[in-house]
Amino acid sequence: MKRIVAGLAALAVLSAAGLASAQDKTRTMAVSIPAADHGWTGGVVYHAEREAKLLEARYPGLDVVVKTSPDGASQANALEDLTAQGIDALVTLPHNSDELTDPIRQVKQGGVFVTVVDRALSDPTIQDLYVAGDNHGLGKAAGEYMKQRMAQGGDVVVVRGLPIVIDEERQKGFDDGIAGSKINVLDRQFGNWSRDDAFRVMQDYLAKYPKIDAVWAQDDDMVVGILEAIAQSDRKDIQFVVGGAGMKEMIRKVAEGDAMVPVDVLYPPAMIATAMDLTAAGLFDQNPVRGSYVLDATLVTKDNAQEFYYPDSPF
Repeated sequence: MKRIVAGLAALAVLSAAGLASAQDKTRTMAVSIPAADHGWTGGVVYHAEREAKLLEARYPGLDVVVKTSPDGASQANALEDLTAQGIDALVTLPHNSDELTDPIRQVKQGGVFVTVVDRALSDPTIQDLYVAGDNHGLGKAAGEYMKQRMAQGGDVVVVRGLPIVIDEERQKGFDDGIAGSKINVLDRQFGNWSRDDAFRVMQDYLAKYPKIDAVWAQDDDMVVGILEAIAQSDRKDIQFVVGGAGMKEMIRKVAEGDAMVPVDVLYPPAMIATAMDLTAAGLFDQNPVRGSYVLDATLVTKDNAQEFYYPDSPF
């Protein structure tokens, strides 16, 4: 993540140098993202709207249109409408990769620069730029922390996300992270990246297992439900819960030294801002930005938590 930030800082310097020529250009960037249907996508919307204002101030000739859609079909229609209006670049986080691949292909065929965020398309040749978090790294960072923290072993339960590729990547990373340890995984169930579903899964775990030392959940939204289930049970055997994504509530707990949430792993919704920043630099400064940018799955600790805390963000 720090390497990406350093690169963006360098691009900003080049942008200032070329500001005179940039003022002669007029460009439109469309940003097509899911509506805020849960915490993480709420963070995506927040960072997209925030970055749109910053970029329009930096590049006087840039118009950024942020469009949210409640589902894949609506997003496909939005892409068609945006293309008809005339755009130079598209930054999109697809609702569903398979469903949106062909609509995004049609945008690309109109000569539009395409940046895809987080959810890779079925046909990656369509995208000019890909920006994403490290799903395998998220799971691995959590697993490695548990391996170090539980050097003498312990009993762990896992709350997975949804049965899709992202979940599989995170699960594989976690298994790699705890490899060679004495950690015993009691159970793995899907919490569907939902607070309510994770609450019910954790209640089931608490009823089934008289001793649980720690919990790993793939997403901070689910951690909210898990902590509530633990609190209601009044169980004292569970030492800590490790989540991921960078929800401000969890970052604050880490910063304050909360024993139940000692760390978090980043999968930042702010990656949408990184994608927009790089795309704008390519439009106005002729900087080479094509390729893939995978942000680090940083382990957030009490020492660095303030770096990742956005008090105004909904997530």
